Amino acid sequence: MDTDVALVEAVAEGDRGALEELHRRHVAWMTARLRRRCADKDIVDEAVQDTFVAVWRGAGKWNGAGEPAAWMWGIAIRRLIGVLRTRKRWAPVHQHAGHEETIVAAEDQVLLGVEHGDLGGALLRLSPELRAVVQATVLDGLSTREAARLLNVPQGTVKTRMMRARAELRGALT
Repeated sequence: MDTDVALVEAVAEGDRGALEELHRRHVAWMTARLRRRCADKDIVDEAVQDTFVAVWRGAGKWNGAGEPAAWMWGIAIRRLIGVLRTRKRWAPVHQHAGHEETIVAAEDQVLLGVEHGDLGGALLRLSPELRAVVQATVLDGLSTREAARLLNVPQGTVKTRMMRARAELRGALT
């Protein structure tokens, strides 16, 4: 049986069977986790479908850092947000900038702060293993057990990596 890494590499070369195998392995947990974030089955189904289309199109861009499941989960969350935006399910937040009023989605504000603020830089300096644990547990809200399953490591490893990540982030942000 091929590893997920080998399957993503095969998908990058145009192997539809590899994509089917990735889908078979990951569609159930991905759908279940997205349903925790959105009760609308149609939206979740669309986001899952979009995720695997993005995996098909973007497998060649995967840099090999971290677990493929974590990479796919990142795509799935972004696709869910995208579907919600296109269906206008995000409640806009009014933000005053001088005399000019702009409308910014709350999710966008949070993601911009994480990606481009001091925290974003600190996260980028973490090793891929530590960053994947922070993303899974903090940004995606998974339990230690869920993160362990997603990242294919023992629960104790998730806890240890999270402890190390916290220490590194504290050092970087002080």
